[in-house]
Amino acid sequence: MIYNHLDNNDIEFFTQLLGAKYVLTDKAKIEPHIEEPRKIYTGQSPCVLRPANTEQVSKIMTYANKRLLAIIPQGGNTGLVGAQVPKLGGEIILSLSRLSADIKVSKQTQSLTCGVGNTLAQVQLAALNSGLFFPLSLASEGSCQIGGNISSNAGGTGVLKYGNMRDLVLGLEVVMADGQIWNGLKNLRKDNTGYDLKHLFIGSEGTLGIVTQACLKLYAKPQHTAIAFCGIQNPQDAVNLLSLAQKNSDNQVTAFEIIPQIGIDFVMKHGQDMRFPLQSQAPWYILLELASQDEVMMNILEKAVEAELVSDAVVAQNETQAKDFWRLRHVLSEVQRLEGGSIKHDISVAVADIPEFLAKAEKIVKSVVPDARPVPFGHIGDGNLHYNISQPVDMDKQKFLNHWYDVADKVHDLVLSMNGSVSAEHGIGQMKFNDMRKIKSDIELTMMRQIKTQFDPKNILNPMKTIPLD
Repeated sequence: MIYNHLDNNDIEFFTQLLGAKYVLTDKAKIEPHIEEPRKIYTGQSPCVLRPANTEQVSKIMTYANKRLLAIIPQGGNTGLVGAQVPKLGGEIILSLSRLSADIKVSKQTQSLTCGVGNTLAQVQLAALNSGLFFPLSLASEGSCQIGGNISSNAGGTGVLKYGNMRDLVLGLEVVMADGQIWNGLKNLRKDNTGYDLKHLFIGSEGTLGIVTQACLKLYAKPQHTAIAFCGIQNPQDAVNLLSLAQKNSDNQVTAFEIIPQIGIDFVMKHGQDMRFPLQSQAPWYILLELASQDEVMMNILEKAVEAELVSDAVVAQNETQAKDFWRLRHVLSEVQRLEGGSIKHDISVAVADIPEFLAKAEKIVKSVVPDARPVPFGHIGDGNLHYNISQPVDMDKQKFLNHWYDVADKVHDLVLSMNGSVSAEHGIGQMKFNDMRKIKSDIELTMMRQIKTQFDPKNILNPMKTIPLD
């Protein structure tokens, strides 16, 4: 597809629609929008548009569709696979951060309606201020926006009990590629009237339509929360501990995160004001959270010690200590950067297969880079690991990163052989775009292409992302 380039007439139209303040053409103002957090993907864009409401988004898309102008929807620009960054060079970035109208909470239906420009933290706070709870939790929750959470089907630490973003969305308002507005902004828990269209847009990375508002599912705030930091010997003990915790808490496990000793080493070396909570070290650690009282947690830990699944553990005695436990987990990605180059994977396999995956993956990685340092961590409770690999201590960073695709191909082949996923929660974007032919079957690709062609026949929405069209 050959797209038209932005010209002065286009700028004039957008300026009249939005106001000059919200049509960014200065390079310095565009720059924050064209690079993603890892600085792996950097693009070029002639313009950033900042609409304030759905009607303006609709008019932009109507115009862009007629003019054949490529559009990239962008939220908080926290995505990790380059879906929100230009690839071709002439795309217009549609920043949705101003679509942050007042958040409306319904206590009776336990639901919340918001604009996609609201941050995840704002939504969490609005729910809490109404005595309710929105369970999606991410390290970037202070800056990531609801639109991005929806378009990437965000996961995070609460998936084990509450599900992905897909499970938390009741309804959507969407602007289509031609500017039409679909009002599916319902708060119904049941609606079996044909295809559930909202699910096509959740996880589609802005390739099918532009979500402008969302109705989200809320929960009663847990009356009790217990958090423990545990030392374990191996991943199989982690899997067994999860089963024990679910059984003895009446399935009230809300988070179950794994961290290797090398990850703790990085955190203690580079993190600020970090405290290691245990008296002794272990090869691996589990951060266990329950929607239960401390007595339930203590019972689980006593049984785990008796079964030799846990070597040492401590239960948070107050909110400050609980936050300190979570900081050990949340800063891991940040401090790993300070150890040099890092090759990253976002994989999932069946929980029971995690130990086998970790053993085989380490052998594969070290067959390519013998002294590489695997730092696998993350949401083992739902089978999702961030299988990150830090460079050898004395190796040149770029020389190590040159192995990225070789290592990733081999790790992904292992994941697929175990019937897993090479993108558990981050999405496809640019990073895994060319892998889709290997990841998906011919019939899956055909169905996806047919959906894309039906929703966006001119392919102006986020081109060259998510699904290859040939």
